[in-house]
Amino acid sequence: MSYSPYQIIQKKRKNQPLSKDEISFMIHGFLDGSVPAYQMSSFLMAWTIMGSSSVEETFSITEIMLKSGAHIKYDGKGFIDKHSTGGVGDKASFVLGPIASACGVKVPMIAGRALGHTGGTIDKIEAIPGFKVDLSLEDFRHNTQEYGFCLIGQTPQIAPADGKIYALRDVTDTVECIPLITASIMSKKLAEGAQGIVMD
Repeated sequence: MSYSPYQIIQKKRKNQPLSKDEISFMIHGFLDGSVPAYQMSSFLMAWTIMGSSSVEETFSITEIMLKSGAHIKYDGKGFIDKHSTGGVGDKASFVLGPIASACGVKVPMIAGRALGHTGGTIDKIEAIPGFKVDLSLEDFRHNTQEYGFCLIGQTPQIAPADGKIYALRDVTDTVECIPLITASIMSKKLAEGAQGIVMD
């Protein structure tokens, strides 16, 4: 079955349910360039205004973004990450990761850059001279497994659909949409191999 970005945008604008295949067409089309940024922007704006028509839609976009890239697996149990709303201070990640690791929890943490008016965790920690956030996935997995805590920025391998959509949302005023926030957070956290997630 062939799909049209125009028709899918129109359906979302009218809050008509989208199938998983229609959502996948838009996401993968944006990734491979067959769906241009202006149509993806319109799609994201329609989703921001109308929201998800069902829980299934939110699940579908999350799963599609998760499966757009690699998925890390660890040996053993106890790999737990956290997500908090961040903000101007954005103090939770820098403190909780090492504390949890010192208590025996292994913390694989992929953090974001600026979205909206606040600087992202990665933007702030990069201000520390010598702190590297662009590790390979192999180094990220090894450091988490071996040392109990590793913090990196998003990579092209982990949920690449989220990476591109995240950047587009930042400049198109489509940040506050809860289903898109959910898909962005969960696709990264599940792809990084977290077996449990603490939400603040």
